[in-house]
Amino acid sequence: MNNLFDFADACLHRTDIDEKLQLTAEAWKLYQLGELQFDSLSEPKAIERVCFPSKPELLAPRFMARRKLGTPEGVQAFYHALAHIEFIAIYLAWDILYRFRGLPEKFYQDWLQVAQEEAQHFNLIRDHLRKLGIDYGDLPAHQGLWEHAQDTAHDILARLTIIPRGMEAKGLDVTPGMIEKIRHLGDIDGVEILERILEDEQQHVLFGSEWFYQQCEQQQLAPEVTFKALILKYFKNHKPKGPFNIEMRLNAGFTANELAWLEDQ
Repeated sequence: MNNLFDFADACLHRTDIDEKLQLTAEAWKLYQLGELQFDSLSEPKAIERVCFPSKPELLAPRFMARRKLGTPEGVQAFYHALAHIEFIAIYLAWDILYRFRGLPEKFYQDWLQVAQEEAQHFNLIRDHLRKLGIDYGDLPAHQGLWEHAQDTAHDILARLTIIPRGMEAKGLDVTPGMIEKIRHLGDIDGVEILERILEDEQQHVLFGSEWFYQQCEQQQLAPEVTFKALILKYFKNHKPKGPFNIEMRLNAGFTANELAWLEDQ
């Protein structure tokens, strides 16, 4: 296998976790060697055909048990939830490059990089989970993240708005506080993992911002107006809640006007 879209098809439609990680690493290695092909030779399958592992059990967010970090079970649940976010992020990166064809090759290179880094994040957290006595899949996980992908499968601008510039950007806001809580617990390895994730996620959101603005220009749309309209449409007339990490969001491609609008609750 040496075609990007064949790798994407396999990663999205096979259920074995380790195979998915191996394929992601293999695609990245071929790209670095200059041997990965970017020809789109087939149509993407419907997003409803994407396959997930049998574990973890996926629940609606309202059915997820709430645990505090002050207990061993709470720490396990925290890292399991984080592992699930990073695991779904691998899917999200593969899906955006698989589903939206005919874009510049740089688009596919950027999201392949995201897939590879999300896979690295997942591996780091899964290894940490195992040290805590459980593995990914041992606890339930919520299904909300992938629902946003399904909702935006038809529209590249909606996908870029809701996933990297919506859900992933929220990670820039909340992760610094999570790092401090983990530091307070004395979990230095966990702090280092979260700091690595935060640094990489800023770049991922920046990719989303750059391609959002590129697509707005190509479609002759006003980007800030489009961003606001799509946020309200897909978040059911609700803006993401602050406080916002203004510095990191600016570094990730948000404009001052976008941030002022988000802060005006």
